[in-house]
Amino acid sequence: MQHERAGQPAGPEDLVDVARLVTAYYTLHPDPADPDQRVAFGTSGHRGSSLATAFNDDHIAATSQAICEYRTAQGTDGPLFLGADTHALSEPARITALEVFAANDVTVLIDEADGYTPTPAVSHAILTHNRGRTSGLADGVVVTPSHNPPADGGFKYNPPSGGPAGSDATSWIQNRANEIIAAGLKDVRRIPYARALAAPTTGRHDFLGAYVADLPAVLDLDAIRSAGVRIGADPLGGASVAYWGRIAEQHRLDLTVVNPLTDPTWRFMTLDWDGKIRMDCSSPYAMASLIGQRDRFDIATGNDADADRHGIVTPDGLMNPNHYLATAIAYLYAHRTEWPADAGVGKTLVSSGMIDRVAADLGRRLVEVPVGFKWFVDGLVDGSLGFGGEESAGASFLRRDGSVWTTDKDGIILALLASEITAVTGKTPSEHYRALTDRFGAPAYARTDAPASREEKALLAKLSPAQVTADTLAGEPVTGVLTEAPGNGAAIGGIKVSTANAWFAARPSGTEDVYKIYAESFLGPDHLARVQEEAKGVVLAALGG
Repeated sequence: MQHERAGQPAGPEDLVDVARLVTAYYTLHPDPADPDQRVAFGTSGHRGSSLATAFNDDHIAATSQAICEYRTAQGTDGPLFLGADTHALSEPARITALEVFAANDVTVLIDEADGYTPTPAVSHAILTHNRGRTSGLADGVVVTPSHNPPADGGFKYNPPSGGPAGSDATSWIQNRANEIIAAGLKDVRRIPYARALAAPTTGRHDFLGAYVADLPAVLDLDAIRSAGVRIGADPLGGASVAYWGRIAEQHRLDLTVVNPLTDPTWRFMTLDWDGKIRMDCSSPYAMASLIGQRDRFDIATGNDADADRHGIVTPDGLMNPNHYLATAIAYLYAHRTEWPADAGVGKTLVSSGMIDRVAADLGRRLVEVPVGFKWFVDGLVDGSLGFGGEESAGASFLRRDGSVWTTDKDGIILALLASEITAVTGKTPSEHYRALTDRFGAPAYARTDAPASREEKALLAKLSPAQVTADTLAGEPVTGVLTEAPGNGAAIGGIKVSTANAWFAARPSGTEDVYKIYAESFLGPDHLARVQEEAKGVVLAALGG
C-alpha cells in the first residue's frame, strides 16, 4: 500500500539518528543462535542495520577474517581493492575491515583521496589490474547496502572475476564468519586503525581518475559532446557524486550535477512508496525531485548509493527499468560493430519479455539466468555476452572493442548511454521504446508480494515443474513451467510459468515472510491483473493447498 507521503520531501521525523546508529555498530553484539543476527550473504552480500544487531563490528570483523582465509585458500595473493559508499555504517565497517586485512598482511588499496567509491569503479579496478595476469590476481570488497535505507549497512566480496561472488564463495565466507562469531571472535586477527593505515601493505589507488579516464573505451562521449546533449545527473547523495563532476569537466560534457550533497541521513530525498528514505533510482517516488526538473535537460539520470543502478528521465518522465533495458539492448547491438557476432543478450528470468522479442529480432542468442548479477560475470569476461541486465535497473555491457568493461552492475555507463542514444539517433530512449512497442506490443509488468511462512518459502524454493498442475493461466494454455533457468540450468529458487502472451515468476523473499510475484502480459493491464491473481492459486496448489 502506498504511503500517504510517498514522493514528498523527507521531514525531521523520517531521519535516522546517526550517532545512535554508529554507537550500536560498536556496542551491540549478535546472538549466534538468532538467525536474524547471523551473517547472511544474499545476492549482493551481507546487509542489515546495527540497530537490529544485524550489521555490527562483530559481523564485519568475522566476515573480513573469513575473506582473508578464503582468498588464501583460493591462492588469491594480489591486492584487495576496498571501496565504500556514503551510508553512515560504511565508514565504520571500512575501518573494521582494514584493521583485519592489515593484521592478516593483505595488500589493500584504498581511495587515494579518501573518497567514496562506486561499485563499478571497484570492479573496473580489479579487472584492469588482472588483465593479462595469471598470478598476483586482485579482488575487492565494497562496503555498501546499495539502495537500502540510511539505517542499513552492507558488505560484499568481489573475487578476481571482478563481479559479485558466486554462491560457493559466499556460502563459505558466510559459514566461516558465523563460526568465528560463535567462537567469540578469537580467530580474528586485528590491529588498531592507525597502525593499519600506516601498514606497508596498505596503499592508495586513484579509483576516480582511472575509471573516468577510461570511459571513452565503453561509450561514444565524442557524440554526446558534439550533439550538445544537456545532461542532469543526480547521485542521490551517493558514491558517484565526485565522479559526475569529473566526467563533466574531463570530457567537456554539458552536464550539471543536480545535487552535489552527501548526508548520511539523506534529508534531501523524497520518500519512497512505503514512506521510507530509499535511494532507489528506478522509483518515481524516490526520484520525484529529479523528475520535476526534467524540462531543464535532454536526459536526466539518477544513481543509487553505490552507483550500481541507473534511473533514466527523459522529457516524458522516468523510464521503467525494463523499458530502458530493452531500448539499450536494441541500440547497442545495432551500433557496437566490433562486438563478437555471437555475443548473446543476458537477462534475468524476471525481466521483461520485451527483451526476448528484441533479442530474437536482432538474431542474438538470449541467455536467461536466475536473479543475481553474478550469473553474467563469466559471459562478460569472455565476451559471450555483450550485455547483462536485471529488471531492478542494474546492467553492464562490453567495451566498444568487445572486451570486458565491468562484471558488476554499472549505473554510470547505463546513465551515460541514454545520452549517447539521444546524440547518435536524435531520439530519446523513451521515444525508442515507443517504437519497440509499435513493433512488438506494449507489455504490462508488475511485482507484488504475497504472504508466506518460513516453511512455505523453503518449499517454494525447491519446487519441481511436476508440482505445478495448472494447464492454463488467465485464459491461455501454459507453454512452459521452469524451476531452472534456461540460460545456464541453475535453480531459480522458485517457479516461472509462461503462456504465449504472459508469464509470472514466484520467488521467496530472503528478508520478509512473503514471496514475490513478478508478472507480465502483452494483452494489457486487465489481463496482467488476472495473471497476478491466478498466480497465487497456482503457487498455493503447488505448495499442497
